Amino acid sequence: MAEAPKVYVGNRDDVDAVMALALAGSEENGFVDPSPARMLAEIWPALTLDNGIVGLIGKDRGNLEGAVLLRIGKMWYSDQEVLEEKAIFIHPNHRSSKGARARYLCQFSKKMSDGLGLPLIIGVLSNYRTEGKIRLYQRQFGKPSGAFFLYGAKTGFVKDEADGRKN
Repeated sequence: MAEAPKVYVGNRDDVDAVMALALAGSEENGFVDPSPARMLAEIWPALTLDNGIVGLIGKDRGNLEGAVLLRIGKMWYSDQEVLEEKAIFIHPNHRSSKGARARYLCQFSKKMSDGLGLPLIIGVLSNYRTEGKIRLYQRQFGKPSGAFFLYGAKTGFVKDEADGRKN
């Protein structure tokens, strides 16, 4: 039987591996061109535990299998802080229902929310395997509280552009 994946807290030494995973995630699921500088502006503070945290799965720090980026912020209409899942991504080589990496990262997110005493907000914005992602999140978090819609775009834009296909 395979050993359950362990989620550990990322730190500044993980920046290159996390950035590589983030770029792969934006290529697969982005709907606008990624900006590595903006990505780093979200990732670096979380890796240094400045209003955020990064949960990582991987057998060694340089070869990540998955990650979740959580940031503390405020809703546009409130002074109350929330914990926001900015991204969760499992490398395509490590996706399987038996691996349960996404489930372990969701559990990490819930643990951080509980420990900080902050509500956790998550969105699923995807045109790729969306139903499966929603089922995973429903099993982990309960019924959804809304939906995302895109007009004039679809996710996977970056990958389509790289492949020379039109969106």
